[in-house]
Amino acid sequence: MSPASTGASADVDAVVPAPAPGPASTPVPAADADSRMTPGGPGYRRMSLALFLAGVATFALLYSTQALLPLISGEFGVAPGEASWTVAAATGGLALFVLPMSALSERFGRRAVMTASLAVAVTVGMLVPFAPSLGALVVLRAVQGAALAGLPASAQAYLAEEVRPKALVTAIGLFVAGNSVGGMSGRVITGWVAQEWGWRVSVGVIGAVAVGCAVAFRLLLPAPRHFTPGSLRPRVLLGTVRGHLADPLLRRLYAIGALFMTVFGGVYTVIGYRLTAEPFGLPQGIVGSIFLVYLVGTVSASAAGRLVGRFGRRGTLYLAGGTTAAGLLLSLTASLPPALLGLVLITAGFFAGHAVASSAVSRTATHGRAQASALYQSVYYIGSSVGSTVGALAFHAEGWAGTVGVGLLAVTGVVTITVLGSRAARVAAREPVAA
Repeated sequence: MSPASTGASADVDAVVPAPAPGPASTPVPAADADSRMTPGGPGYRRMSLALFLAGVATFALLYSTQALLPLISGEFGVAPGEASWTVAAATGGLALFVLPMSALSERFGRRAVMTASLAVAVTVGMLVPFAPSLGALVVLRAVQGAALAGLPASAQAYLAEEVRPKALVTAIGLFVAGNSVGGMSGRVITGWVAQEWGWRVSVGVIGAVAVGCAVAFRLLLPAPRHFTPGSLRPRVLLGTVRGHLADPLLRRLYAIGALFMTVFGGVYTVIGYRLTAEPFGLPQGIVGSIFLVYLVGTVSASAAGRLVGRFGRRGTLYLAGGTTAAGLLLSLTASLPPALLGLVLITAGFFAGHAVASSAVSRTATHGRAQASALYQSVYYIGSSVGSTVGALAFHAEGWAGTVGVGLLAVTGVVTITVLGSRAARVAAREPVAA
């Protein structure tokens, strides 16, 4: 039966098919022969905690200035669009350097690159509080983002190599959950600290937290057992990248990740401006606490594997897109409780969609996994940079409704790509198989 007739997802739901069984004389290895990690098995908890902490440090550092933009605007006397560059520069630096860093991880190992990336990022993080001007702050944030580029793609490649396929969505969901906790804790901590001691002290505190996470990550992460060094030759790298970009399924997954992040980047870049202004008029500490809704993202990312098991990847992406769109529309209200519920729905939809799309990339790529993940992360953070900048400009021009409009366009893109991809998969399934 076709995927459509069974209710299973096509295209974005596709998984790498199991190897065809060998001749009758060749025994099929038992499942226990797979030495990769699985939930409850040796090393899995240490690995999960280590990458969870890496995710916490990555998002806490990457978005450490996002909740502080009104204060940064006030100190340097700039508009929201200019202050938003402290976020866009970090995500843009990550987007530009994630592919080169993934190539280094193919040659020198995932754990080595992730450790070096965190070390440089936390070092720069301790310099950020001393930035003498907005320009210097933007430059430091760009360097910090470039350093963090070694984390996301390398982490996903590590998981794809070291974790059994059936547990991969759950494992990546836990890493994404760490992202959500890092984003939440970074914004909550900076909000309350900044209310008492200013934005410079608050980003310094985040830097110290990230140092602790980096040390724990290196001590906990098990040594890789299934990594095979690759080549650093540019021709080989470019060939791998071209191969991934030629895959229609990967292209669709990349676009979906970028569009989801466009929504998220836009909403959370300007939410502080909206909540500190009328009709809400909330103090900075309370605005920082609003980011506790990230806990919803932690839950939805962790539950992504179960949602895929029930609805398929395509169905889960529709659910994530619909939830995000409903949240955007609900956030338009001038009453605080429904507006906050809108943020909850936006956050839940985004993290579920991101976990599903990123894990599908890891399962689809059968070679050059770090490059496949790096391409996803690159367009994903380009989406963040575009969302934060365009969202801020739309807010400056049309208020919150402008930012919501940008988000709804991006969600429409997610749904459209998923529909078109599913149709393409059904057409391919009806084509006769060549003899």
